[in-house]
Amino acid sequence: MPGFSVAVVAGGKTIYEQGFGLRDRTRALPATADTLFVIGSVTKSFVAIATLQLAEQGKLRLDDPVSRYVPLTLGRPGEPIRVEHLLTHSLGVPNLGDSAVVLDREIGFDTGIPLGGVSDFYRFVNGAQQEVIAAPGQRYFYSNGGWRILGHVVERASGEPFYRYLEEHVIRAMGMQRSTLRRARFEADADHATFYRRAGDAGLVEAPFPLPDVEANPQFSFVTAAGGLASSAHEMARYLLVQLRAGALEHGRVASRASFEAMQASHLSVEPDRYGAASYGYGLHITPDFFGHRLISHSGSVLVSASYVAFVPDLQIGIVMMGNTSGMLFPRIAESVLAILAGVDPESLPERRVEQRMTSLAGDYASYRELERVKVVASGGMLYLEWPPEFGAGASVRQPLIPEDPMLLKPDFYTLSNGVKSPVTFEARPDARLDLCAGATCYHKLH
Repeated sequence: MPGFSVAVVAGGKTIYEQGFGLRDRTRALPATADTLFVIGSVTKSFVAIATLQLAEQGKLRLDDPVSRYVPLTLGRPGEPIRVEHLLTHSLGVPNLGDSAVVLDREIGFDTGIPLGGVSDFYRFVNGAQQEVIAAPGQRYFYSNGGWRILGHVVERASGEPFYRYLEEHVIRAMGMQRSTLRRARFEADADHATFYRRAGDAGLVEAPFPLPDVEANPQFSFVTAAGGLASSAHEMARYLLVQLRAGALEHGRVASRASFEAMQASHLSVEPDRYGAASYGYGLHITPDFFGHRLISHSGSVLVSASYVAFVPDLQIGIVMMGNTSGMLFPRIAESVLAILAGVDPESLPERRVEQRMTSLAGDYASYRELERVKVVASGGMLYLEWPPEFGAGASVRQPLIPEDPMLLKPDFYTLSNGVKSPVTFEARPDARLDLCAGATCYHKLH
């Protein structure tokens, strides 16, 4: 990642903020805590705040059918998609891929699907009737399209263009003066990031601003509701403090305590994460048991810029990170920092423990008198069993070792071939040797 910025909050203030690397490689300009990046899907929690503000003002209700505000016809008869379903990714429709259409076009790869305005957008969404597979509110499918619809609801309920409402009533209300959805404002800022896309063997290639110009097409500015906000680590630290104070500002509130508590509550179960059970709030991911504390987080990526926020309300700690391409392991860093602030050894993080166990199992193994050799390789969060080519010719064969226990507390694995499950076990011998047993053969780890 060329440039990276981070801010950490604790005890009601920012305790650390710093930039690393370059916000612009060509001009060798450093990244700072004030560098603007596009924060991607972290934008969704700002849209949630806007929605809850309007609900408090009586301009919408969370149980309203979405079709009351926008021309959405998608869904089952008699089972309308409601505003709350947009907030929780529970439309009953899998991801439709609209972000690929929007982002690819902006960085120079046109999918050929027209998505240039309001009519195009609803033609695309409403045309997905055959994709509906569940009743609203029953099943979690992460949906960028759903949040674009929600942005349109905000626009219609408020009577203002989406980008203007979000900037004036949410972003500025929180004291974030430089954060913006507007491309021209971003590019005119003296400290903004240059974006880079990953281009295979070519490495990182400079890329343009990855989202449409909201001022050029204000009626379609809700296209940025899924992830178009640009901000800095310094200003996002203010956002974290507002979340930790449940909406309270230095003077007044951006929304009620009840609204922020609703945002941070569990509304729908999602796939378990490495800490166990997990759920989704309103634009936020909830981990109930982060070393005995509730961890609230969200990641964001627009292919050429990425971010991550995480905070622990009962400890009043939080972190935000952002950079000018995708692919960095933000959660790993964030959870390590939060663990330190919580008085927990970061070496005890679940991902770290799994990594340590994989490292201990990886290596070269040989059978009796070293007549046969195999290798166990750790790569990309997985272990692989690598067999040498027969008679020394051809390529080696690599099989994934699938753990019976994903945390690797038990060293029992299996390989799978044409539906046949073959056990592979690691066994510690009394003389401290480690054996790998696959089929009829056991191999001893070579040191």
